[in-house]
Amino acid sequence: MARICGVNLPKEKRIEIALTYIHGIGRSLSNEILEELNINKNIKVHELSETDVTKLRDRIDKIATEGDLRRKVSLDIKRLQDAGSYRGYRHKRRLPARGQRTKTNARTKRGKRVTMGSGKIKEQKK
Repeated sequence: MARICGVNLPKEKRIEIALTYIHGIGRSLSNEILEELNINKNIKVHELSETDVTKLRDRIDKIATEGDLRRKVSLDIKRLQDAGSYRGYRHKRRLPARGQRTKTNARTKRGKRVTMGSGKIKEQKK
């Protein structure tokens, strides 16, 4: 099992997919790294040699990943909030910050749907 940037890569996955388990590395960057290091992207993680794992570690250490990247993103959001910008306000309220509609979507941000009642409870006549 390969451990890179504090993440255990799943040993039965192809290395192209396994690298995406590291926060900050997507498919395109994964392919770019593997092409640069001349590693076959279809090889499984458990089939990698120690030299390949070492080369991957050295290359990925040059990229902002995991804790450093999470810290940078949170500081960027905090900066927007402190400046009082529109995007900072949207982040503070946990609403979409990039122009998405909120009337029918964004349920994960806005919470469970609440149905509005008629406002009055009808009294029963005796």
